[in-house]
Amino acid sequence: MALLLKSVEASRGPRWIGDAFRLYARRPIGFTSLFVVFLFAAFLVAQVPLLGGLVQMMSLPLLSLGFMVAGQSVLLEGPVRPAQFVEPLRTDPARRRALLTLCLVYGVSAMAILLLADLLSDGAWGRLQRLLARGDSAQAEIDMLLSEPGVSWAVLSALTLGSLLSVPFWHAPALVHWGGQGARQAMFSSTLAVWRSKGAFFTYMLAWVAVLLLFGLVTAIVFALLGAPQLAGLIGVPAGLVFSTVFYLSVLFTFNDSFGGAIAPPPTRPSAL
Repeated sequence: MALLLKSVEASRGPRWIGDAFRLYARRPIGFTSLFVVFLFAAFLVAQVPLLGGLVQMMSLPLLSLGFMVAGQSVLLEGPVRPAQFVEPLRTDPARRRALLTLCLVYGVSAMAILLLADLLSDGAWGRLQRLLARGDSAQAEIDMLLSEPGVSWAVLSALTLGSLLSVPFWHAPALVHWGGQGARQAMFSSTLAVWRSKGAFFTYMLAWVAVLLLFGLVTAIVFALLGAPQLAGLIGVPAGLVFSTVFYLSVLFTFNDSFGGAIAPPPTRPSAL
């Protein structure tokens, strides 16, 4: 499929989020279940010694593409199913190799960023990750750790490098799947597309910040009025699932606007895997 690279106006950024929420409302249980399935699989993978973390990171491009496939399916009145995470690997061998190459490059790069952050913080970054996994029960320890020298710099470095890494990979899996591009060409095209529509992506980012801040403010006010502000954290997990799911759905709309839409490539037989 020939894709046409477009420039997207800045005002479109917040609409990507609105479109994603409307799409989510069409299959809320299906989309949320899809994300839960991924989280469960990622948890199991994380238990594998040594390579668990790398495989986790390598799976993120397929997570993004899987949600795009599922979202496109619903736009066409189709189903949502976990098999959509691996559906892109059931096309022709060239696409499959390119996708696996993207996964490997992303996984190695992400792990390198985490390792750098850990080195910059003299090991505190790793401890911070473990404390964050424990949630609110470790908040006091998290606050103390954030005050350690080097931790703030490590966090800033990880966020900056992680954001830069996301640029070439933002559209790349979809460009391989729907555009038939090779891994290097897809990363270049993704970088060019994000740069050409940087205004839209900037307002998209600001809109997400506004949504999360507004949600936190409304939640705090409601539970304060109910006289139970300490219970506000109870909706954090389900809200996180919803927002994470909607975020991945919104990537589909950034792609459709930047390249003119998605048409599934012809599948091959499962034996080709």
